[in-house]
Amino acid sequence: AGGRVDAVLMRAVDVLYGLPYILLVILLRVALVGRMTGVLTFLGLPHPREMAGIAVLLIGIGSVSWLTMARVIRGQVMALRDRPFVEAARALGLSPARVIWKHILPNVAGPIVVYATLTVPAAILAESFLSFLGLGVQPPVPTWGNLASAGVAAINPIHIRWWLIFWPCAGLTVGLLSLNFIGDGLRDALDPRQG
Repeated sequence: AGGRVDAVLMRAVDVLYGLPYILLVILLRVALVGRMTGVLTFLGLPHPREMAGIAVLLIGIGSVSWLTMARVIRGQVMALRDRPFVEAARALGLSPARVIWKHILPNVAGPIVVYATLTVPAAILAESFLSFLGLGVQPPVPTWGNLASAGVAAINPIHIRWWLIFWPCAGLTVGLLSLNFIGDGLRDALDPRQG
């Protein structure tokens, strides 16, 4: 097992895994949007309320997006630290920092890149979902979720405008599938077990 930092980080991961991310974003929105709006107004930035909402959304999604990556990287590092080439580097007297930079980090870089590309579609989907519910980026800022929400609001029984919801959802689907295919391709290209 790792040291104190490892124990603290893994307990933080466990706690954050226990919270539904939508609840976390709602709590952050209630707690931080007003304060951030005041700070952004003080700094003289344009549209402080909208910018504060976007910043809180990014903080909320970012606070839960790193959890699985942290577990994957921890598992990789734990597996690598007992490998013969790492033990040989330690036996040669290399400093822990040099062992990390020269031996562990290059072997963990592939999974980090792959998982990062697979995390981006999940973050986009979370933003779209929260914006669709009205908890994310607020109109008139165009996001996939805002466009779909506006399309749903425009649907009525007399004049059905199906294309107002179809095209944003189709664009979101194509974008997410494309990013997932890129992530799968990177995983296949960077997999050290493939020859």
